[in-house]
Amino acid sequence: MTVRKVLIFGRFERFWHWSQMVLIIVLMFSGFGLHGFHALLDFELAVALHTYAALALLVLWLFSVFWLFTTETWRHFLPTGRGLWQVLRFYTYGIFRGERHPYRKAFWRKHNPLQALAYLMLKVVLFPLIWITGLLYLFYFLWRDLPHASDLLFAVAVVHTGAAFAILAFVFIHVYMLTTGHSFAEHVAPMMTGFDEVELTPEEEAYLEKDQPAMIR
Repeated sequence: MTVRKVLIFGRFERFWHWSQMVLIIVLMFSGFGLHGFHALLDFELAVALHTYAALALLVLWLFSVFWLFTTETWRHFLPTGRGLWQVLRFYTYGIFRGERHPYRKAFWRKHNPLQALAYLMLKVVLFPLIWITGLLYLFYFLWRDLPHASDLLFAVAVVHTGAAFAILAFVFIHVYMLTTGHSFAEHVAPMMTGFDEVELTPEEEAYLEKDQPAMIR
């Protein structure tokens, strides 16, 4: 195996990542304002900002789902038990002893087993909860005449807020992980340039150098 710098995050993936980050920050900021955690926005502005940012994020997610399946990039997010316990042990014990990370990125799998599992849960559990409850809240006027609508709205609000806090926890953990191992800049650089160090088989290296020279350094 040879370690080379390979383009593993394409332009759309980088655009998706940073746009999603900005929109989630806007949603968290406006959402905290709606819940009275700060008074930096008046209520109407907070509602408008939250609504427009949510709709923009929903459109971005729809495009990202289309991109994941048309490019078959969804395969990188399939969880696997192979190496999972080693990665878990590293983050709970080995990282504090200066041990080497047990996982090396591969051309065909850029996420370690724990990352893949976390991202999958984010995409198939938390994000759909946010979508569904947010849309139910936004279009409450369409179902407000149903029996016990106010009780159902309260339940929707609780689930929506709970999912939002779970996503916030994921963001905090994600940022914390950028401070471990390599320097913060080294962790962030791949999502800026698209290139990261990847272990390649001789066949993969030969293929990239011959057919995709712009993807390898």
